[in-house]
Amino acid sequence: MFKTNVGGIDRIARILAGLVLLALTLTGTIGVWGWIGLVPLATGLLSSCPLYSVLGFNTCPMKT
Repeated sequence: MFKTNVGGIDRIARILAGLVLLALTLTGTIGVWGWIGLVPLATGLLSSCPLYSVLGFNTCPMKT
């Protein structure tokens, strides 16, 4: 369904950033803008980023 274009370190960074933003939102530290953390969390969990597809980026290692 989605083309995998988000690789290892990028994927981990996205998931962590998303979780941190959501945690800060739920604790009331940063307000409603923290819900934007759903985007990096989703792209990290799915290993697919629509913006990367549009721009032609791919951080996945090549399969040999």
